[in-house]
Parts: sequence; C-alpha cells; structure tokens
Amino acid sequence: MTTPGTTSAEFLMRDKRVRHVPTPRLTLLTAANFLPPDLCESLIELIDKDRRPSTIADANGDDYFRTSETCDLDPQEQAVKELEDKLFELNGIDPAHGEPVQGQRYAEGQEFKAHTDYFEPQGGDFEKYCGVAGNRTWTFMVYLNEVQAGGGTRFKVIGKTFQPETGRLVCWDNKRPDGSCNAATLHHGMKVRRGVKYVITKWYREKPWG
Repeated sequence: MTTPGTTSAEFLMRDKRVRHVPTPRLTLLTAANFLPPDLCESLIELIDKDRRPSTIADANGDDYFRTSETCDLDPQEQAVKELEDKLFELNGIDPAHGEPVQGQRYAEGQEFKAHTDYFEPQGGDFEKYCGVAGNRTWTFMVYLNEVQAGGGTRFKVIGKTFQPETGRLVCWDNKRPDGSCNAATLHHGMKVRRGVKYVITKWYREKPWG
C-alpha cells in the first residue's frame, strides 16, 4: 500500500469475489462467501460468550441510538487469527494499523441508527479517540448469519441496502480521495424484525493502534 493504514478498490478486487458498488459518492465493495460457515459459527460463539451492551462516542442525547450488544474479540482465539489472516490476505493493510476485531449481536428490535465510523475532526472527543492512532480509514464488516426479517445495512446517501447473508463482506473507505472524511459513508444498521443478527467489524487507523 502506498499509504499506511489504507487499501484500494483495485487491490481488493484482485480477489475475484469482490464487487465494486457503482457510485461516485464513496468507495464501497462487497464479497459473498468471504468467510466459510464454520468460521462464522465459531465467531458467533465468541460473541455470545463475552457480549455486553454497546456504547458509542456520541449518541447525540439519544439513549436508543445503538441498542445492540458488542465485544472485542480475543486476538489469541484461533477463529480470530483465521479471520485476521483472511483480512490481511484481502486488503494488505499492515495489521499494526487495525483495531481489535469487534463482534456485534442484534436481537429483535435492536438497531444502530444512521452514523459514520470516522470521528469528527471538530468533535470535542476527537483527541481522546484519535490522538494516538489517528482517524479510521477503512471499515471491514462481515455478516455471520442470516435473519428472518430486517437487519439490513442501509447506505442512505446512495440508496443501497445489504441484507445479512452468512459470510458476506461489506467494506468501505471512510475518506474521500483528498483525505477528508466522507459523509456519504453514513449507514444504518436497521432493526432486526425477526431473528438475531451477528456481525464482526474491523476498523483500520491512519497510524499504528497503540
């Protein structure tokens, strides 16, 4: 990679499973069957073992902005090692720039309202969250299972919604080509109407994670 902590659509699409979502507003890609079902099951078990109520840097006074459960997955677990290896093979980003893998569980009625993954440079807590490792560059999210209804991830600005599908990867660049934060990455983890949704998320930073 020419810039530490980043990758590119061209690099990712060396993997023939990866598809580029056609839009000029952001760099957004997806790949079916990125993770095999058995690895997805192992990751679900780890999430269920250590899940806790999710938090958010700034909920804007809305106590129901993010109602899921979450956990940071132990990097020593074999399933997490396998996941990290697959991500590195795909994106080529130095693992030192990655945050710990986070798992999320959404029960019926739970959601994560429309948000961006980067931290607002003008925000009061920017230095707290970005003073060491810098802002978030890329997001890699994988659905670990399917649900009976709801639970999609909607990118409102471009009118694109992904439905949970076991092993499907969705990834995007949180920045524009000029390096500024891209508000078009706004996305909504929509309410699960029936079933339980599990996902993992891996974020990368501008500088090594400290």
